[in-house]
Amino acid sequence: MEYYNYIKSLHLIFVITWFAGLFYIPRLFVYQIESFHKPSPEKEILGKQLKLMAKRLWYIITWPSAILATLFAVWLMILMPSWLQQGWMHIKLLFVLLLFVYHFKTHLYFKQLQRDEVKKTSNFMRIWNEGATFILFAVVFLVILKSTINWVFGVLGIIVLGILIMLGFKLYKNIRSKNPDA
Repeated sequence: MEYYNYIKSLHLIFVITWFAGLFYIPRLFVYQIESFHKPSPEKEILGKQLKLMAKRLWYIITWPSAILATLFAVWLMILMPSWLQQGWMHIKLLFVLLLFVYHFKTHLYFKQLQRDEVKKTSNFMRIWNEGATFILFAVVFLVILKSTINWVFGVLGIIVLGILIMLGFKLYKNIRSKNPDA
């Protein structure tokens, strides 16, 4: 299994680029939604550019990275089938399933915005943007810590992180309402 570390490295590289796409695309959605409410011609100019940026990010970086990360993960599981008998891996796979649900739901938002259908607010997208962060934290803690006690504390840490992010979001929203250029 001399090539194991190469496959693991490729898996990690594509996980990182997949998450980079998942972190950035909701920010583009925020800008698209906000540009939709601007006056002409600014609305059309920004809308066209942001749709192009989102399309390139989604189809050139995010989707290929998701597919390649998954292929390399399957390859790793074939090389190390004993992982499938470990509890931490079962929970990690649940989070990976949740990541795919998040990815597919994000794809639906992407398609709507590409058709100029604005069904969500920019504030919703700011909160949606944190979904991938929670999943990333959970998966990293599970993979690194592995033991039940440690990942329970990791999950509790994720809950605390979520509370802190929501408090930060409320604070930011208050600052924006007082100063719209913030």
